[in-house]
Amino acid sequence: VIIPLNFLRKPDDPLGFMQSFDNNQRTTNHRVGITGNDFKLSEKITLNRAHHSLTLLVVALYIYFERLFTIKAASKVDPNFMNQIKDHVVNGKIEAAKAVCIQVNSPVSRLIDKGISRIGRPLADINSAIENAGKLEVYSLEKNVSILATISGAAPMIGFLGTVIGMILAFHQMASSGGQAEMGALASGIYTAMTTTVAGLIVGIVAYMGYNHLVNRTDKVVHKMEANAVEFLDLLNEP
Repeated sequence: VIIPLNFLRKPDDPLGFMQSFDNNQRTTNHRVGITGNDFKLSEKITLNRAHHSLTLLVVALYIYFERLFTIKAASKVDPNFMNQIKDHVVNGKIEAAKAVCIQVNSPVSRLIDKGISRIGRPLADINSAIENAGKLEVYSLEKNVSILATISGAAPMIGFLGTVIGMILAFHQMASSGGQAEMGALASGIYTAMTTTVAGLIVGIVAYMGYNHLVNRTDKVVHKMEANAVEFLDLLNEP
């Protein structure tokens, strides 16, 4: 009994060549499909690095604005503050001078209040008390500012790390697929990897500029503190 094999052939393909071509095409497509899915792994890893950079950006902006408002408030000093202190100290009204310092409630006033509380002791003790109070005030102004410096250096490194990992995985997957990777999938993986570098650099630049601005503003406040402290010590040295 002879079984006809015509049903294995397409009507327009009497020799069955199209069926063989379709089988090869399905095999190739299946192979490329696996490669395209594999590229999603590198994209996922690099996107996670981008999310880390975004988190660092939010933290950097929060610290910057929180410190900026604090330093701005600390830099406000009443122009007549030292004149009032001089009048009260010269007239022997120590308690009134302390009341003025408490009312103003700024780093400069707290520094002067510490000196007023030591009036009657040797000048070296007064100077030492003012210096110690000044160190505490500076520490309070610089709180969390060092985190900005850390972010400015760490964010670009995290971005570079995401890029390197993404590129390594992309080329490894391309090599593992026997060169059958689609250019679209490869370009997508490289694009996602490079995005982490851009994100890291943006965060690093923002954090670096914010850090330097806060340091500059803090230095101005410290200068005011030193100037008022010297003026107060000169007042005590007057005969």
